[in-house]
Amino acid sequence: MRQAATEITIETSGQGLWECTGHVSDWAADSGIVQGLLTLFVRHTSASLLIQENAAPAARRDLEAYFARIAPESDAYEHDDEGPDDMPAHLRSALSATSLSIPVAGGRPVLGTWQGIYLFEHRRAPQRRRVALHLIGE
Repeated sequence: MRQAATEITIETSGQGLWECTGHVSDWAADSGIVQGLLTLFVRHTSASLLIQENAAPAARRDLEAYFARIAPESDAYEHDDEGPDDMPAHLRSALSATSLSIPVAGGRPVLGTWQGIYLFEHRRAPQRRRVALHLIGE
């Protein structure tokens, strides 16, 4: 059994879904591990990770709009240390995932035809998000 680990940085220009499938897939292929399990973990409390539709931009826009409705910006939150989008960003992270586990076969993440790996940025300002990757296998 072998292991490989790294950290990638995803630069965002604000809220939305930022696809990182290619970067993650390239790293997995370069690891030399052909079969195993890939874990991704976002190291922030106001961003999350998703596997989502990667062909139709409308699906991503609808998802972003849904999260804006269920965790809107408001002056009703006590926690607003970093501005009005601070607490809604934490709520959106709590309602989504901070880690993903993806099987690897043939040196590539096993994803469906229309699936992509996304960082879901919940803050309005540009951010530099760190995502830890760990691959274990043979």
